[in-house]
Amino acid sequence: MIAVIQRVSQASVTIDNQVNGQIEAGFLVLLGITHTDTREDVEWLSKKIVGMRIFSDADGKMNLDLAAVNGTILLISQFTLHASTKKGNRPSFIEAARPEVAIPLYKTMISQLSTDLGKPIQTGEFGADMKVALVNDGPVTILIDSKNRI
Repeated sequence: MIAVIQRVSQASVTIDNQVNGQIEAGFLVLLGITHTDTREDVEWLSKKIVGMRIFSDADGKMNLDLAAVNGTILLISQFTLHASTKKGNRPSFIEAARPEVAIPLYKTMISQLSTDLGKPIQTGEFGADMKVALVNDGPVTILIDSKNRI
């Protein structure tokens, strides 16, 4: 499971010209699920995301997490994070999980992030054509792969 975390001052996702989710300060998280991911990946990654200390403290050092700044999360599923570009110029998405695997894990991640953060999060819609807008604060962008824990 891959997560791209972007620290944002605001972000939103629009589907069919309707805002589906929006946040102020917090994280825009792009989530890529592969066919070998499990609930254990969800639990580990959720704790990493919620505990990520990348907001500035009074001294200007990245030392605060989401709870400390009353931030929230906008979670977007993005199968293209598992693109393979080894051959040619057309990416292969063979490592991305099929919907029957990915959808339950995506829903589990929504629930787990909400539990770990202690409040509801905002989301996109799995498989939808989404327009994502954000103001990246910093910019700060962090990549986490649940398969690289050691």
